[in-house]
Amino acid sequence: MKPRRALSRLAALAVLLAVAGCAGTPRAPMAGSYVGAPARLACVPFARALSGVTLRGDAATWWDAAAGRYRRSTNPAPGSVLVFAATARLPRGHVAVVTRIVGPREILIADSNWVARRVTQDQPVVDVSADNSWRLVRVYWPPARQMGEHIYPIRGFILPPRPASPAVLEARAPVARRIALAGED
Repeated sequence: MKPRRALSRLAALAVLLAVAGCAGTPRAPMAGSYVGAPARLACVPFARALSGVTLRGDAATWWDAAAGRYRRSTNPAPGSVLVFAATARLPRGHVAVVTRIVGPREILIADSNWVARRVTQDQPVVDVSADNSWRLVRVYWPPARQMGEHIYPIRGFILPPRPASPAVLEARAPVARRIALAGED
């Protein structure tokens, strides 16, 4: 077979394979999938923009700062802010926004900078508290594509002024990412 003819057949095959791939069933996003390219980000401005909870300061201070301003709960709700306690591993704490309730002991979150310089969506978090109190959790680690090994203490969930549906949270995510990129405290 002549080289030119072989190349045209390979090109035709590539087009057919690409079209066949497009015709396949759409896949749900992988758990803990990334949004956008790596960038300098912080969890606080992302959570504030996504949830509508307008607290400032280190994530570890949010639980106490919410007292008297926002309702706080030990149970997750879509749109609520999950507040991680300060630990040696998380000296400034961490905040994330609950996007979905999967079951009584599993939620999905959106957050910024759990994986350095990344915004993560649909990241599973599992309650591992012996009494199902949402005081200790394990968090999915996207780089390994599995639940993380570490257990993190949780302060609780801060409820936003207006609850948001998963669709509303998804629509707010691009703006929240842009605000997190700006690095506002």
